[in-house]
Amino acid sequence: MIDYRARFRINLAIALCGLAVFAIVPFVANSGLVFLAGLVAINIVFGLCWNFLFSGAGLLSFGHAMFFAAGAYGMAVVSLRMPELPFFLGLAFGSACGALIAMIFGYIALRRASGVYFAVLTLAFSELIHIYITKTTFLGRNDGLVGIPRPTIDLGPWVLDLTSATSYYYFIIVAMTIAAFALWCFQNSPAGRLIQAIRQDPLRTAFLGAGIRGWQLTAFVVSGTIAAFCGAVMVPFTQIASPEIAVWTVSTQPILFTLLGGAGHFWGPAVGAILFGAIAYGTRAMQGLSDITVSVLLLTVVLLIPGGLLGLWQRRRRKAGGRQPGQAGDDARPGTAAGKVEARQ
Repeated sequence: MIDYRARFRINLAIALCGLAVFAIVPFVANSGLVFLAGLVAINIVFGLCWNFLFSGAGLLSFGHAMFFAAGAYGMAVVSLRMPELPFFLGLAFGSACGALIAMIFGYIALRRASGVYFAVLTLAFSELIHIYITKTTFLGRNDGLVGIPRPTIDLGPWVLDLTSATSYYYFIIVAMTIAAFALWCFQNSPAGRLIQAIRQDPLRTAFLGAGIRGWQLTAFVVSGTIAAFCGAVMVPFTQIASPEIAVWTVSTQPILFTLLGGAGHFWGPAVGAILFGAIAYGTRAMQGLSDITVSVLLLTVVLLIPGGLLGLWQRRRRKAGGRQPGQAGDDARPGTAAGKVEARQ
């Protein structure tokens, strides 16, 4: 029997510890590293929402860039074309754009394809969004939208000034912490557990009366909304919305984060995103070395550590405790469907 209260406390502690670690970065690092840390925080949640769709609902998406770009451009349009509107309304509009795209494309894709074909279809949809952006003057075509201002938020008796990079950085880590923990709560709610049950045994779950496509579409919309929220939060930080954020390579980023950290663990993409950020910073002055390092690291993980870094850590901890994989009382064998659910924190 899983003690969800204990897991709630553990994951709340993890989220708060992560918030604390990111909070001290401006005190110990230069502005360039602070900027990178802000992007890493956004990438963590971007990876988490993709892994929720993959490990939670069993849907492989190659098109998450379209949601990220939808949120980014939605926020950019509100900031530049309608500056009188509140900042939080811009965030809501950007997230709603991602939700709408996920609902439309998810409805079409889930009715027409599954498995690898579903993944390819999401990639095709994502490329359509990229082409649409580059051909639309309102969205800046290939130049994108630049000069996106950072907000000053009026909270009645208080005014929250986020115009500096550091102050907006703190907004990012708070927003991403809330989004990550909200995603964990949904994933471990009755609805989230039903979605995981559909992934493990769709026929039995359908026999019990659950609407398979409806719940898969729900997971797709939730994942797309959070990805769009990440894009909406990012653009005031970078102050540009470029068509480059809609290309297929952006869709591969959460996949790489998840593979590296471990798809069977909720916080696996967070580990992968942090490590990728560290590699990018360590090889920033060496042209092409970052890509080579990432490629070698991924090959090593896929061939030698198929469960990712957290999977390796879990097996080492199990071995140190004198328990063998598959032994009675074990949480679950790594790599199995049950293992992915039980191991997720």
